Amino acid sequence: MLDIVKIFTPDLDVGMHVSSLDRPWLETPFSIQGFRLRNQEEIDQLRGFCRFVYVDTKKSAQDEVVLRRKVRNRPSLSNQEVFHDRTLKPYRDGATWDEEYPVAQAAVTALAEGIESIFDDAIKGKSLDVVRVKRSVEPMIDSISRNPDACIWLARMKQEDQYTYQHSLGCSIWAVALGRQIGLPKSDLRTLAIGGLLFDVGKLRVAPDLLKSDRKLTDEEFAQLRNHVQHGVEMIKESGLMNADVIAMVEHHHERHDGSGYPRGLSGDEIPVFARIASIVDCYDAITSHRSYARAIPPSTAIKMLYEWKDIDFQGELIEQFIQAVGIYPAGTLVELTTAEVGVVVAEYRTRRLRPKVMVLLDSDKQPCDEMKTIDLQHEKTTADGERLDILNSLEPDAYGIDMTAIQL
Repeated sequence: MLDIVKIFTPDLDVGMHVSSLDRPWLETPFSIQGFRLRNQEEIDQLRGFCRFVYVDTKKSAQDEVVLRRKVRNRPSLSNQEVFHDRTLKPYRDGATWDEEYPVAQAAVTALAEGIESIFDDAIKGKSLDVVRVKRSVEPMIDSISRNPDACIWLARMKQEDQYTYQHSLGCSIWAVALGRQIGLPKSDLRTLAIGGLLFDVGKLRVAPDLLKSDRKLTDEEFAQLRNHVQHGVEMIKESGLMNADVIAMVEHHHERHDGSGYPRGLSGDEIPVFARIASIVDCYDAITSHRSYARAIPPSTAIKMLYEWKDIDFQGELIEQFIQAVGIYPAGTLVELTTAEVGVVVAEYRTRRLRPKVMVLLDSDKQPCDEMKTIDLQHEKTTADGERLDILNSLEPDAYGIDMTAIQL
């Protein structure tokens, strides 16, 4: 954790050491530039002039854990306050799931093939084909703009042996879905799509054995792995791509809200906002994917973890928006119902996230169903016997031997 943390003035306590303000010291009555709060009167004075201040954890009387909690307990910012230099506009669904799925499938398939080819060329020493990247993301952006559920489903269909390519693809989809939820203009969705694809591109210059290692890395090996950030920045600049927001996503996607990340240990608003988005989607896609050193966790568990990490690792407002964007049970999530049947979520209702539409794959004895059936939990709330019908829990992607990539809609 960094020595300096941002604290909103309603959360100030006696004993905290104020190192700087949200405005010049000369605009306040405080003559000393940096002091420990001695009484409530000083706190009230600060509240009269400042919305937030920066507190030195090493010079404060409080325990660092207490200060961490203070960082989290702050007024939430609106989307417009977070993106104060953008004009935000809500998106409306322009297609149903059934209408959008074949279009999304074609878009994501073409994008996957494109990024694999681009990455393979990069491994061979060629520059990144930026023109092809820009062209490849457009159909996916259009699909998510109309209805994100189909692309979100496809982002869940992963193969473990193609993690690098599919992680990039997944991050691109999650980033655009989050941008849509926020209401960012299409030009920004394009930036998020490209940045999501490319922020880990530097790993192509890291030894494959290191990336696939299932053991604890040495300090030297971990330093080599961290170098993928600098490799990525170099590769982007070599390609001629000059989009500053994309470069920021590549350079800062491992920074953390509390300053504990790398490469520069930036914190809070010091981290470019698109890089804050990149850090969230990078983490979510990673922990919900099978990797050489860790098994995938269910999306609902991942969402709970992200929520616990808000305003510590990730900006709280962006976490809240991400949860709204993907839901607790995003399309493609395996779930067990209260009937003991197992199914996969095929679509969500954004007003009732906990009651999605589920296609049943296994019966109550965990045997494949003779005929597939779809249960709309929004409308079907009880079984034929009058028992409550609900989701009991979400499952790991390969639970009961289910091959998600083989599911035919």
